[in-house]
Amino acid sequence: MFTPLLFRRLSLALFVILGLFILLTFNQYGISNDEEVQHIYGRLLLDFYSSSFNDKSAFEYRNLFLYGGFFDLIAALLEKVLPIWIWDMRHLLSALFGMAGIVAAYKIALHLGGERAGFLTVLLLAITGSWSGAMFTHTKDIPFATCMAWALYYTILVMGQLPKPSLKLTIKLGVAVGCALGLRIGGAFAVIYLFLLLGLAGLMNAQHWQARLRYWLNSVIYLIPAGITAFILMALFWPWGVMAPDHPLLAAESFSHFAFNMLTIMDGRVMSIGDVPRYYLPAYLLVRLPEVFLIGLIGLVTVALQLKKPLFNRKQFLSWLAVIIAALFPIVFNVIDKPALYNGIRHFTFVVPPIAVLAGLGLSLGWDALQRFTRLRQGLLMLSIALCVWTIVTLFRLHPYEYVYYNNLAGSMAEAEEEWEGDYWSSSLREAADMLEEKISAQPQRDANGKVAPYLVAVCAENIQGAAYLDQRFSITRNWDEADFYLSTTNMGCDDVMQGNIIGEVRRMGVVLAVIKDRRDLLQSQRKPRIPGNAH
Repeated sequence: MFTPLLFRRLSLALFVILGLFILLTFNQYGISNDEEVQHIYGRLLLDFYSSSFNDKSAFEYRNLFLYGGFFDLIAALLEKVLPIWIWDMRHLLSALFGMAGIVAAYKIALHLGGERAGFLTVLLLAITGSWSGAMFTHTKDIPFATCMAWALYYTILVMGQLPKPSLKLTIKLGVAVGCALGLRIGGAFAVIYLFLLLGLAGLMNAQHWQARLRYWLNSVIYLIPAGITAFILMALFWPWGVMAPDHPLLAAESFSHFAFNMLTIMDGRVMSIGDVPRYYLPAYLLVRLPEVFLIGLIGLVTVALQLKKPLFNRKQFLSWLAVIIAALFPIVFNVIDKPALYNGIRHFTFVVPPIAVLAGLGLSLGWDALQRFTRLRQGLLMLSIALCVWTIVTLFRLHPYEYVYYNNLAGSMAEAEEEWEGDYWSSSLREAADMLEEKISAQPQRDANGKVAPYLVAVCAENIQGAAYLDQRFSITRNWDEADFYLSTTNMGCDDVMQGNIIGEVRRMGVVLAVIKDRRDLLQSQRKPRIPGNAH
């Protein structure tokens, strides 16, 4: 009944559904907080190349030079040729990267566990708001995670061909690693995984040290094309990174000790991003991933402990180990290093695909392990289906803010949005801006002389996140005290900063994600001349 062919068709159907979902909804997502500066950086990198390397403005623009511009450079190029509004185009491009990441995870699970594991992995990522919802607006995190997923896939294939992998395969590995480094210095994780696995491969496949040294030497020689390819692409997308030998180290050090005056929240506790506990990332993963995702991980551990024989044979050992390292190494590194963190799992989105692969394998192996326990097996199937349906319905109700999804371990959605980070990207301001336009008269405001005087709007986010959606009746102001209206998400209490009458709310599942405050009466009372009383 449940044949590999069936699961292959189900996987294909899921990809078709995801593709249609992307095409039908990509223009419904709001601009994210960092998106404007990232796109400016892409344009500046394009200027660097079009000026024959003379215009170096990109390397003086804020701290963006610490990042690679792979995604932003592509977006800047597409901006010149595609008839799509730039912000919607970026969201479409980012979502396509997200789809490519799911394909990579599918291929890894297929390689390790067959079509059923592949299908389950695709399903898990599709119903994970931190992936399928984030892939539209997290225009650096999702592309980076996708490149890391492909680097992991090609690393697994390389492990199967050592010590003499094919040239074609090593170049593919180099492309994936180079593109990852062309986004963040964190792409070095892929290099670390590769050499850890290479070291183990030598210990496993050679009997004495002389043979091991020969094995390692041959492997390194055959991997040289991967290194060259990765370096060329890193240099292309992150030119600052190769302008001096110490630049990659400076970038790594900056991100490892990156801190500024900003707060985050975890389980109701508000704290500085530099003071987050070591378990901040594991805690967020626990409440961000859907319940069926967690069941898959529990199932994998349970099956591994219960089986009398290993989950995999010697030939599969390095492939499985590669996925385990990719899923756990960054988390363990984070717990030990304790860098500043905020926005939940956002900066570590790249661990989600390998964790999804492990969860998909866990569900698949759990099904096989329960072959003799029919009722228990059927119960697990019904529970998993029910949880998937529940998650899909929740995501549907949250649309287009799927990325704020929390599972039931965080409590109700109202409790989760109060005690954990909510719409930190301020995506709901797009809907709030549209709501403000509808509530205000279509006739522009005029001053005493009859001249058009736009309403002043303060935005608790980047100005572009309001200005991009408001018409000529409105003007964004940096002087919030003079603002006629105030747009804000409710994340981290930003909506409490300014007073005013609430005339609109962006709600999902009974939770207020953003508010519109009318401050005109407040301003009028402040401007009213004071009438002096009689002296006594």
